[in-house]
Amino acid sequence: MAKKDFILASGSPQRRALLEQIGYAPKEIAPADIDEHALKDEKPLPYIRRIARAKAKAVAETHPRENILSADTIIVVGQKIIQKSPDDATQTNVMKMLSGRTHRVITSVCLIDKSGHIAQRTVTTKITMKHLTEQEITDYIKQGEWHGVAGYKIEGMLAGYVKKIIGSYSGVVGLPLYETKNLLNGVGVY
Repeated sequence: MAKKDFILASGSPQRRALLEQIGYAPKEIAPADIDEHALKDEKPLPYIRRIARAKAKAVAETHPRENILSADTIIVVGQKIIQKSPDDATQTNVMKMLSGRTHRVITSVCLIDKSGHIAQRTVTTKITMKHLTEQEITDYIKQGEWHGVAGYKIEGMLAGYVKKIIGSYSGVVGLPLYETKNLLNGVGVY
């Protein structure tokens, strides 16, 4: 597959696979190394927009006059931001919190073009999870696909527990493809 004229500021294999699915392989992958902690009293939408923009800016500093694409995804229950779980116990609590409820998955995509112009799109998807049994939670934790992601991987075992999705499936995986393609097309990347 031919490489396109942009740098992906993410090490996520899911984002890379999604881009390749629509024929947009980045010419380089340069994961951003930034502090992703939420600020005191920061709400989910401002948080996710800030983080996606900070990732793009960090990579743009080391790659001037390049198209830089970044993204970040969070799960939100009420106003609580769900981060990557450090251990089984934390992830068990996350699964209990999601069980039988509707939550939001928010992905923000940021593109800094070669001239330094910033464009950003943020997509919210609502997901309703079935009521999970203790055994289902135990089995999900044990198989480990949740490692390294915020909350879960919808493209894995968890897909069998999702009752309804309203929004962007690819956004839940980590990159809303419609919005991303339009951002790239807007700077001449086809």
